Amino acid sequence: MTDRSQLLTELRLPESMNLDAMSTEDAVAVMNAQDLVAVNAAASARADVVKAIDLVVAALSKGGRLFYFGAGTSGRLGVLDASECPPTFRSDPEMVQGVIAGGNDAMFRAKEGAEDSPEGGSKDVDDRNIGPNDVAIGIASGGTTPYVHGALRRAAERGAKTVFILCVQPFPGEPKTDVTIRLLTGPEALTGSTRLKAGTATKLVLNQITTIAFVKLGKCYENLMVDLRATNTKLWDRGSRIVATLTGINRDEALSLLGRAEGHVKLAVIMQKRGVDVGEAKQLIVASNGRLREAMAAEDE
Repeated sequence: MTDRSQLLTELRLPESMNLDAMSTEDAVAVMNAQDLVAVNAAASARADVVKAIDLVVAALSKGGRLFYFGAGTSGRLGVLDASECPPTFRSDPEMVQGVIAGGNDAMFRAKEGAEDSPEGGSKDVDDRNIGPNDVAIGIASGGTTPYVHGALRRAAERGAKTVFILCVQPFPGEPKTDVTIRLLTGPEALTGSTRLKAGTATKLVLNQITTIAFVKLGKCYENLMVDLRATNTKLWDRGSRIVATLTGINRDEALSLLGRAEGHVKLAVIMQKRGVDVGEAKQLIVASNGRLREAMAAEDE
């Protein structure tokens, strides 16, 4: 059995030595202070996060895919981030996928033994036919998860770009990847419980990777989610407000226009700005590779 006692995530936090005897207020204060450590750790890794985002943008631009591999909390964070991409960016669910050791059931009921199988990670890579156009991101707060190591090594063998997100110092046997994002969050308030600030720092980085990647792929204009299709009351409200903001028409007019645009915000904006029907708007969006800024700028040329 590997001795993991030297890893940062396994050490004891001096500030929480008396956690069981603290008042509720003091315990919350300790955790608040440690949450700030997570934010700073994510900021310190910025240069490597940028490299990872550039790999993802290059892959998705060529029709490739992004995969997250993890076990336990790390796996659940990957699945969560992947599952939020289609409703946020109207992306194809195949573009970003989260894979958790033990399969989908492990999202809701822990399957701790699944993380010990590098063969399981390798098989999950093979089952998804991951190849040169794809990016595989392994997530393991403690860094040593065999399942994640197996997935990263097999993905690299199949020609994919690889990224490792972990929260510990370098160690012997660490997988070699194209990018390593090292979030040095240190000991947890509850020793070894990496669902705390290690998980928080990881979530921050996953937010950055997919959000900025999809922004660069034309899924937003300014800071607005323009690649939105209204499918419920909330989205009709948000979509009409975005259309009104970008075109200068009032909300009722925007709602009507959005209806004619089949609920698509980008189409509605182009229809108003270019004075075209929905069919022509679709052609203009395709010609600009889905980028609203380019489609709008074309009218001034």
